[in-house]
Amino acid sequence: MDPKLAFAGLGVGVIVGLTGMGGGALMTPILVLFFGVPPLAAVSSDLAASAVMKPFGGFVHARRGTVNWALVRWLCLGSVPSAFLGVLLMRALGGGDRVQDVVRNALGVALLLAVVGLLIKAYRKGGERAGEPKPIKVRPVPTLLLGALGGLVVGMTSVGSGSLIIVILLALYPALRPSDLVGTDLVQAIPLVFSAALGHALFGDLKLDLAAAVLIGSVPGVLIGARLSSRAPAGVVRAALVVVLVASALKLFNVPTTLVLAIATTITLLFVGQWAWRRGHDRDTGDETGVKGAESASGVVSR
Repeated sequence: MDPKLAFAGLGVGVIVGLTGMGGGALMTPILVLFFGVPPLAAVSSDLAASAVMKPFGGFVHARRGTVNWALVRWLCLGSVPSAFLGVLLMRALGGGDRVQDVVRNALGVALLLAVVGLLIKAYRKGGERAGEPKPIKVRPVPTLLLGALGGLVVGMTSVGSGSLIIVILLALYPALRPSDLVGTDLVQAIPLVFSAALGHALFGDLKLDLAAAVLIGSVPGVLIGARLSSRAPAGVVRAALVVVLVASALKLFNVPTTLVLAIATTITLLFVGQWAWRRGHDRDTGDETGVKGAESASGVVSR
């Protein structure tokens, strides 16, 4: 068993636990590009590993109360049967490389639009503070239909069980906190990924040894990421979502891995720099407010 494969699974597991997405969009290209795994075996093995990995992360979020169960139910009602349909459709198309390319490019555009939506939401609300989640009014029919779309894409490409549903939830329910967004997405992905994995196991080339190697690293990774996500401030989870969304979109566009890493690193550094600047600004503002308050209390005003 290749230790590098388990280490790659650990990294992807942390990302999945932290953001609810990135498994198919990151792990499948890693298996194909770095380990020489045939695409069909990579897709099937990644889905099988995700079917075991995601329940661990979902359990952590469920215990923390960061899962909207009503949304999970309606999403799964649409996504589970359509995941089987997606697998059958790809088998009927006889490979369907052109179809997969169109779906992947469309999904890449959707992920970039989700990034824009996250950034606009952040700047409109300013510094969002953790608190009690706002009540969400579930819209059953749109949620079911868009869940069905997500399941179809996952069944056809193995990509989207997290990333596409994140986009859907952001569009339909912008009031969801980042931690609730991640928790709901992780839990709804469990039956979805299991259905797609079962379909590929029946028709595809599943390699259990490959899936097991990925799981050795990804299970502890997703537990670590989920604990961080359920406790982290909204801004931290949002920043992680932006980085992973951009990286996933670029990989869907077949951008070279080196360039993807460089861009992701640059975005991360920008977020860190912004956080450091805000912290320094808040400290300066707090000091100034404290001095003025002391002067007012003592009756002495500096000139």
